[in-house]
Amino acid sequence: MTSAYFSEEHELFRQGFRDFLKQEVVPFIDKWEEDGTIERFIWKKFGDMGYFGINYPEEYGGLGLDLFYTVIFLEELQRINSGGFAAAMWAHTYLAMTHVNKEGSHEIKEKYLTPSIHGDKIGCLCITEPFGGSDVAGMRTTAIKDGDSYLVNGSKTFITNGLYSDYLVVSAKTDPGMGSKGISIFIMDRDTPGISSSKLDKLGWRASDTAEIAFDNVKVPAANLMGGEGKGFSYLMQHLALERLIMAINAHARSEFALEYTMQYMTERTAFGKTLDQFQVLRHKVAEMASEIEVHKTFNYVTIDRLNKGRYVVKEASMAKLLSTKVADEVAYKCLQMLGGYGYMEKYPLARIFRDSRLGPIGGGTSEILTEIIAKIVIDKKTYRPAAS
Repeated sequence: MTSAYFSEEHELFRQGFRDFLKQEVVPFIDKWEEDGTIERFIWKKFGDMGYFGINYPEEYGGLGLDLFYTVIFLEELQRINSGGFAAAMWAHTYLAMTHVNKEGSHEIKEKYLTPSIHGDKIGCLCITEPFGGSDVAGMRTTAIKDGDSYLVNGSKTFITNGLYSDYLVVSAKTDPGMGSKGISIFIMDRDTPGISSSKLDKLGWRASDTAEIAFDNVKVPAANLMGGEGKGFSYLMQHLALERLIMAINAHARSEFALEYTMQYMTERTAFGKTLDQFQVLRHKVAEMASEIEVHKTFNYVTIDRLNKGRYVVKEASMAKLLSTKVADEVAYKCLQMLGGYGYMEKYPLARIFRDSRLGPIGGGTSEILTEIIAKIVIDKKTYRPAAS
């Protein structure tokens, strides 16, 4: 299955990126996990190597490569066993930067996309609100037109890179009476007066900064509106498909890493005179996990291929995230159990994998929300369409 999507060039990229992570990132992971802060220098190193520009236009410094390079980027990030570090990288690259690239004007792209690709600026995407959760249409943050500017008031929460980013891509209601049809997207600099952030303490993803952000009469130039006014909900829905696929890929890659580690442990640990990989009950658990991972990985690849060809994959992406993250949680649980007491020790990787994996069914749309979206598609025959250009 892999050879159907990955060329020799893809595999060379994988090996190069794996070597880069081993040399430049892995030595710092435990420190960043403990401190809850990723040092700024690594962003620049990623930028210098072109890793933030994989799918972006060459005009702005990108490489213009296909989405299977992104798959490799995501899979290899999971192998270093820090969901927080991985999230900080992909939230910048595929959440904030996606909106800048798709909805931003040429001037906005020159100001924000190019330095983002080079690792000189860090972005964050601000959608979720303290009282809204997955209810995007119910957001309360407003952006009211005031001459040649907008005044933004409200708050966002659970924002990855929300504390240390240089700019924010923010969803707000320009017409509060229009529901989802009144949402628009803005870009604003971190140092704009009226923006404040506070860091949140999390169960997992410890290396990344996750923040609650408040907007108090933030004055944003009208030129910072991205795309058409009132079209924000369509933009968000369109790009959420990519976010959900990202989390599905993260899930299958994290599961693969957990299972690989566990199988290696089983060949070294002995009990009752034989290694653990010789006990039938454990062998069958491994076989079941390997089968589930392979099935979901294959579906994720098929869905990425459809997206790469321009298909609108809201249904498939929702299904991919729903099931892949469920399996990842189960694999983390079972693999930790198979290490016994050592699985519960922080010295071994399963404890962190177990914590980090739990965000999978929550972030980017909870499993409950995704289930309802899928039900609307398959039962009510609801159709989701791309945002009008």
